[in-house]
Amino acid sequence: QVQLVESGGGLVQPGGSLTLSCAASRSIFSFDAMAWYRQAPGNERELVARARRFGSTYYVDSVKGRFTFSKDVAKNTVYLQMNSLNPEDTAVYYCNARSVDSSEFWGQGTQVTVSS
Repeated sequence: QVQLVESGGGLVQPGGSLTLSCAASRSIFSFDAMAWYRQAPGNERELVARARRFGSTYYVDSVKGRFTFSKDVAKNTVYLQMNSLNPEDTAVYYCNARSVDSSEFWGQGTQVTVSS
């Protein structure tokens, strides 16, 4: 069973930055894709960014130019650098991994709150 553990959430003022981390229990290179999702109260879970093992990274329009997805294969960890945060970014952020057989794995989520 794959475990994904997120960290790095918290309270930040509008315009601030946070970096989320997701540590996997096995090599992230073994996954076909890894992604960050978020879910705000009353909303459905939405895809924020997805990086395939080979290929470009997708970002939802609302975060383009502000969020950056990165990987550290040696540490089995992916990151989401979030800049210029605004209150609409407030949500629980989830790490997701998809294996080559289409199995999906989720972390427990980390809360990000943007408020003055």
